[in-house]
Amino acid sequence: MVGLMDRQTEISGHLKGSFGGAHFGPISGPFIAKAEAGNILFLSGSIHQPIRSPMIKLTSGKDSQFSLSNVTIGNQFHWERKEVQTFQGDLLFHLRPQGTICVINQIPLEDYLSSVVSSEMSGDGPFEFLKAHAILSRSWLLTSLDRKQKTEEMVIPKENIVEGEMIRWYDREDHDLFDVCADDHCQRYQGILKTAVEKAQRAVQETNGNVIAFRDEICDARYSKCCGGLTENFSTAWGNKQIPYLTSLPDASISHPPIKTEEEASNWILSTPEAYCRVGDENLLKQILPDFDQQTKNFFRWKVEYSRRELEALIRKKSGIDFGTLQEITPLTRGPSGRISRLKIVGSKRSMIIGKELEIRRWLSPSHLYSSAFVIKKDGDRFIFHGAGWGHGVGLCQIGAAVMATQGFSAEEILKHYFQGVEVKKVY
Repeated sequence: MVGLMDRQTEISGHLKGSFGGAHFGPISGPFIAKAEAGNILFLSGSIHQPIRSPMIKLTSGKDSQFSLSNVTIGNQFHWERKEVQTFQGDLLFHLRPQGTICVINQIPLEDYLSSVVSSEMSGDGPFEFLKAHAILSRSWLLTSLDRKQKTEEMVIPKENIVEGEMIRWYDREDHDLFDVCADDHCQRYQGILKTAVEKAQRAVQETNGNVIAFRDEICDARYSKCCGGLTENFSTAWGNKQIPYLTSLPDASISHPPIKTEEEASNWILSTPEAYCRVGDENLLKQILPDFDQQTKNFFRWKVEYSRRELEALIRKKSGIDFGTLQEITPLTRGPSGRISRLKIVGSKRSMIIGKELEIRRWLSPSHLYSSAFVIKKDGDRFIFHGAGWGHGVGLCQIGAAVMATQGFSAEEILKHYFQGVEVKKVY
């Protein structure tokens, strides 16, 4: 069950082929679904009477597809946009108590993965990388489904708010009506047009049922776009626990020591060390990245600059807190890749410690900073952020892994590099 759109008052789309339900006949063509008077009102020219119900399920016939308009991708990130997307499988509409609609796609697991592999990265990328990503994404999904089952009766703390400190992180139990969402919060799932590339489909088929496992348990296989040369520990981004296969390591054929001090962080971030994910070849990036990701430039090392007033206004807008005149922004705790998990903001009216890495990125950008691996230089009334990497940096580095594949590494070698101590095994 994949959440495609949520908390919408109206959805429009098109049914290609034949769709039906328990109490209504074949439906095809354009449709509109609206939240109205405690029900979902479903309108289509192919039916004489509108359908009214708090939950509507449209079961797809053979070779049927449906398209949805205005699907948001990259929600709140710097690449956010809306697309028309086309999907296979069944289409469900759920009415929420607030009078909005949640749109869900029910689809077999392996078909879902074919879209994920070519939505996350280019479906025409190196074949061994596509195979590695199929195994990776399958592992992530299976552990997510298992974890959701185990935690439905539990409350998992995802924030710690005390006087002067707010530490918050985001994970997959946030979804209620569906198993995973279709956006970067979980895994990108952007419809069947993304699976048109035969290589991506074949990568899923050739790895059917394969996962990475650690001590006979399927791995919670995390990944991000570009680690910046060092991957990060799980605990920097999420809960305060150590996961043996989600620990920091160099994204390179040579050793890079972990970052332990602010001086080391500055030296690392202001340099351009050897790393698989340090890619300057535009043609290679076109081969491995989706079109919209290619618009993100200088992700290995990047710079953002604000005036004091701009940054004060931004923090006030994103946090809802008036810090007054901004005086200092000080990293307190970093992970071994240089990513900050606790940051102190000092103003003339108040001070606060915030974390973890994603919350920091949200507070300090109109969308998100590329990562929380940054150092801040002050130049008069200006704050200059120098940063490294794109994403949380935990687990597999997608760009680094794709580059490894171009250098002749196999899918298994790639996975064992980023997730040390694991094995690839077939579970079905």
